[in-house]
Amino acid sequence: MNRRNSPGDDQAGRRPEGVGRTRCGQTMAVLIRSMTKTYGIGPSAVTAIDKVTVSFPVGSFTAVMGPSGSGKSTLLQCAAGLERLDSGTVSIAGVELAGLGETALTRLRRDRVGFVFQSFNLLPSLTAAQNVELPLRLAGRKPDPNAVRAALGAVGLADRARHRPSELSGGQQQRVAIARALVAAPDVLFADEPTGALDTSTSRDVLGLLTGLVTERKQTVIMVTHDPMAAAYADRVIFLADGRVADTLGHTTPEIIAARVTQLEVSAS
Repeated sequence: MNRRNSPGDDQAGRRPEGVGRTRCGQTMAVLIRSMTKTYGIGPSAVTAIDKVTVSFPVGSFTAVMGPSGSGKSTLLQCAAGLERLDSGTVSIAGVELAGLGETALTRLRRDRVGFVFQSFNLLPSLTAAQNVELPLRLAGRKPDPNAVRAALGAVGLADRARHRPSELSGGQQQRVAIARALVAAPDVLFADEPTGALDTSTSRDVLGLLTGLVTERKQTVIMVTHDPMAAAYADRVIFLADGRVADTLGHTTPEIIAARVTQLEVSAS
């Protein structure tokens, strides 16, 4: 699955020196600085994200947690370029989103970003392979059969390519959704509650898959979840409260994560 050049690459297809790196030289898949997003105007305005600054290294698995209404999904959607910021900046693979027009932003999302939803969003009339191909066809690109097979193989569904969603389990459907997000070889995979509709056993399978993508393919995964068990698979857990980063933990246990979420919920009540 070859990645195409995009804004931020030079004419030879190489990323400019130092782009997407911190001062210490660590490469970042996503850089967020002073992100602010408000919905509504006047007295009824709600600030969903309030001057958040955070970065996500290449090849890392980050979980984002927090009480209901803390801004988790808004952070994910703004970081993925699905929503525009009111202020602040987001850079993906060294490309600042604010400087892009709609066409360039769409192209960057198509080539650099993968997004996995809780509800799978598969078309029931299409096979697994056809669902994986769909983003490429919508972008006017002829799907590479080898790339489609590789994406399905990466999620353990090479033998289910011709099955329709109704012929697949919930976990298999989510795997197809992940393959669809991976087919363009994105720099970062965003996942919004990817195990929220799955049972415990199937959730573990999907989380194991995401972990494998990070450890084996150096994929960058940013996952919003409400489940401490799911968050415990991540290298790092970022906690939001009232639209701000309230805490950050390294890889730890579900019990410690659950206790921290409970503290934030009590503080918010």
